[in-house]
Amino acid sequence: MPDVRGLTRFLDPYVLLLLGTVGLAALLPASGAVGDAVDGTATGFIALLFFLYGARLSTREAMDGLRHWRLHLTILASTFVLFPLFGLAARGLVPWLITDDLYDGLLFLCLVPSTVQSSIAFTSLARGNIAGAIAAGSFSSLVGIVLTPLLAAALIGGDAGFSAGSLLGIGGQLLLPFLLGQLLRRWMGDFVRRNRAVLSLVDRGAILIVVYAAFSEGVNAGIWEEVSWRRLVALFGVEAVLLAAMLLLTGRAARALGFDRADRIVVVFAGSKKSLAAGLPMAGVIFGGDAALAVLPLMMFHQTQLIVCAYLARRWSRSAPA
Repeated sequence: MPDVRGLTRFLDPYVLLLLGTVGLAALLPASGAVGDAVDGTATGFIALLFFLYGARLSTREAMDGLRHWRLHLTILASTFVLFPLFGLAARGLVPWLITDDLYDGLLFLCLVPSTVQSSIAFTSLARGNIAGAIAAGSFSSLVGIVLTPLLAAALIGGDAGFSAGSLLGIGGQLLLPFLLGQLLRRWMGDFVRRNRAVLSLVDRGAILIVVYAAFSEGVNAGIWEEVSWRRLVALFGVEAVLLAAMLLLTGRAARALGFDRADRIVVVFAGSKKSLAAGLPMAGVIFGGDAALAVLPLMMFHQTQLIVCAYLARRWSRSAPA
């Protein structure tokens, strides 16, 4: 029988806050001068978020990632090769199951990098290679800052309103703050480590603001009138199949490649998950006013992966060798 306390450890009130933020945007969307202020605040928080990512990633963690190259190449292949292939195959579901706009969001979901925090938490709970999870998540996020926009330009292209300006916008909002954090890490590294718990509130707060800004724009544009509850149920079913397929394939691939138990856990959790924190800011730059529909598949997938991976982590922790 599943450990309910183990599930609630990861299904914390933050999931309810996300849903509440969406509800607030539906009832009281930001518009006019307030909307401009919310957009500006979201942009500032996004820059701060990626600045902190840069300040957190130590040289030692980067070197650990390079040394364990088989593990990280496997996860990168899952994140940026296998996931996009599934996303392209899902094109056959349009329009009889999901709409074109939802498909663009589903494909974008398949292009964003893996998670950092939750992959580490689940790996720790399942008694896997924690150091490997830290390096893998950080390495995936670093690669994704560059690779995700390029993949979006190639695979989504004009449907997302992608342009050279979008790429420059991503560089200015995400890459430059990240590099600045890396440059200042020598002086800020100790501060970030001492205040890790407090700074995690910045992560979560930034996501809430970005969600509110994106969904407010969607409500103001009237895009929610285009999506029926049947389409949403269909999208959830498609994402459930996608997650199950990725969990199965990453587990079998890790075993076939000869990884030990600790590394197999990292491959499954980091290789099957997608980052909401990294994907939301990128979607806002790439999709603009259509970001609300674009991030909806990512939000649904994020919550589903938390539920499923929490159960798997508790189950594997009980079967771990002493």
